[in-house]
Amino acid sequence: MQPYLFPYIGYFQLMNAVDEFVLYDNIKFTKRGWIHRNRILVNGKDAYISLPLKKDSDFLDVRERSLAETWPSEKKKILNRITGSYKKAPNFQQVYPLIEVSMMYDGVKLFDFIHHSIMLVKNYLEIPCSIIVASSLPIDHDLKSEKKVIAICKQRRASTYINPIGGVDLYSDQNFKEEGIDLQFIKMSPFRYKQFDNDFIPFLSIIDVMMFNSREEIKQFLSTGYTLV
Repeated sequence: MQPYLFPYIGYFQLMNAVDEFVLYDNIKFTKRGWIHRNRILVNGKDAYISLPLKKDSDFLDVRERSLAETWPSEKKKILNRITGSYKKAPNFQQVYPLIEVSMMYDGVKLFDFIHHSIMLVKNYLEIPCSIIVASSLPIDHDLKSEKKVIAICKQRRASTYINPIGGVDLYSDQNFKEEGIDLQFIKMSPFRYKQFDNDFIPFLSIIDVMMFNSREEIKQFLSTGYTLV
């Protein structure tokens, strides 16, 4: 999977369903994706929080991108926005310290920052899988899409590869079978919860989920709120 900033709950549901979760660091950064931004609830509506990035080539990998020099002041603004939005949420006292530790990470590399934040959430939710950084694997990293995934699976001696349901048109079941790998897709069940007294907005950052749901409620959904197809 690509690294995302505080991704939605389905990302962690996939993580909880596997033994090993491979996190790409050596892929091209895309401005329009979710690598450096996500959505939270602000005054009953969804709003973006984004990591400011140092101006650089659009052809660099995620691991080669850095946070902007304005980050020390920007992080305070993001923390203030999260506090203002969620200070009355039922789990604010338990969750905010995690967000604060993430934001105060002492480093400027984009991938390292996101990797650190994902690990914090993983540990908070007590997800047992191992996280492996893709570039650490001895494969041909010039391979693309399905061929690269298969190479990773073979290097890790995986018997099963699970991908989000959105990737169902990207991969060939036959190609995986020829390599002795069972290809499956995880489909998340609807997950609704009370967001103050507002109309529910789905697929917000895991920050929103953790603010409004207890750890045990989230862990239950991670384990049961999906089907494999």
